[in-house]
Amino acid sequence: MPGHAEEEGEPEVVVDLRGLLCPIPVIRTSERVAALPPGARLRLECTDPGVREDLPIWARMHGHAIEAIVEEGTVIVVRLRVADSAAP
Repeated sequence: MPGHAEEEGEPEVVVDLRGLLCPIPVIRTSERVAALPPGARLRLECTDPGVREDLPIWARMHGHAIEAIVEEGTVIVVRLRVADSAAP
């Protein structure tokens, strides 16, 4: 399915944030998360090194979980799980 990747049998929504600079990756991630159910997994593909700090801060503020941040060549891949319930 376009926009999804399969890992360990669980669908993962792929969000292409390459070439975007702060704060756009956080804004686009927030918009995408708002349309997903609790527990959904995202694979955020970024090139802005600032996402290593910005996305974990944003995720923590909203109750989402960063599962991994890895580099794949020139792409920074952030794996995020949507919060099971709305953050306060």
